[in-house]
Amino acid sequence: MGFMSALIIIVLAVIIDYYWFDLDKKRWGWMKKWSLFQKGLFFSGFAVISFLIYLGLSAEYF
Repeated sequence: MGFMSALIIIVLAVIIDYYWFDLDKKRWGWMKKWSLFQKGLFFSGFAVISFLIYLGLSAEYF
């Protein structure tokens, strides 16, 4: 349950930052001309890499 909650928190933080906090597009402006598929691929890859890092750092506790 712990790794799922950590993954959900990371994904929610990125989504909230992208859609709510970055209204003037200063942090995420470099993705302005990307297609929806490319943005989805980027965020999916980010979620997978975040999960793998979390899994690697907590491997000794399994």
